[in-house]
Amino acid sequence: MIIVDLRNHGQSPHDSAHSYQLMADDIVELLQELNLSKVDIIGHSMGGKVVLKLLNAHADKINKAVVIDIAPWFYPIHHREILDALLAIDLTVIRTRKDAERALAENIKDQGTLFFLLKNLYWAEPDQLAWRFNLQVLNQHIELIGEETWPSKIISTPILFVRGEKSNYIDPYRMNEILKWFPNAELAEIKNSGHWVHAEQPAALLEVVDGYISQRGVPQRGV
Repeated sequence: MIIVDLRNHGQSPHDSAHSYQLMADDIVELLQELNLSKVDIIGHSMGGKVVLKLLNAHADKINKAVVIDIAPWFYPIHHREILDALLAIDLTVIRTRKDAERALAENIKDQGTLFFLLKNLYWAEPDQLAWRFNLQVLNQHIELIGEETWPSKIISTPILFVRGEKSNYIDPYRMNEILKWFPNAELAEIKNSGHWVHAEQPAALLEVVDGYISQRGVPQRGV
């Protein structure tokens, strides 16, 4: 298993350019560098849209795809309040992780989202905290994150869309739109989960994804 940090995220390089096409191109370059001809691929939210973009131009490189709590259609800006909360924190004056947590908690009340974001905080220097993601560039390109990622042709690659039960990112009543372009698409639902499915219900998500990739089938209790 290869866990990929997309550009401007995690330990991957920061870059002033940020788009789904560029991120999909990054994945293709990685596959070439690792000499991988065909893979299964999984992406959540923005990563899911990267998977959809990748399928459009390089479906031949994908055995199966899993897209978690995102769909190809356009989304208005959903994370403005999170970005504003992150931008409001001055890491030049905050000296402990606990202080960062308290500052962020003033604007982000959901504990799951709060702790998920804090995982991106690290010590850049012995006395200097920093965000692993490129906050300024992500903020500049936030409007591009919601853009449509419909393919330019029908994609026959098997693909599983996974939605959180409490999330409104994937409307199950719009699956007919997805099936027009992805005729081998399936939909699974993770109970008691919002948008951050992998953080809120990791065991249930793993069971669903593993069943799909290994061809055992999607567990019915997860649907």
